Amino acid sequence: MMNTINNRTRDFSLFPIDKYEHVLLKNSAIIHADCFEWMSQLPQNSIHAIVTDPPYGVKEYDQDQLEKRKNGNGGIWRIPPSFDGHERSPLPRFTALNPIERERIQQFFFDWGTLVQKILRPGGHIIIASNTFLSQIVFTSLADAGLEFRGQT
Repeated sequence: MMNTINNRTRDFSLFPIDKYEHVLLKNSAIIHADCFEWMSQLPQNSIHAIVTDPPYGVKEYDQDQLEKRKNGNGGIWRIPPSFDGHERSPLPRFTALNPIERERIQQFFFDWGTLVQKILRPGGHIIIASNTFLSQIVFTSLADAGLEFRGQT
């Protein structure tokens, strides 16, 4: 997150970063924090952009599913085949989510979008890593929270 003053001078005094693990890179900061807690402390219209690969951990990080992944027994975790001699990491199958779990994702992104709506500057951007199955839930939730959908790749 950045606040530019006097032609590229860093000033992060508006942002509560000292109590969080963080890295400063030129005029930006990468902050490791609970996003709801951290964003609720920010001034209105203070963020130019957000880049995130959010947790979609509705089901895949439940203890029983983690145990299945660890044992190679699948569950929600899809064990992809080896490719070119490289063993790939397990990936969650989001198509296995039931309506209640999908509602949890919808509520998460609506709540997140409501906070973002407050702190994002007019004309600011959000870049979110997603997948085809979840993107429709995420985009609808963010639009319901008042954000504008501008495209996807």
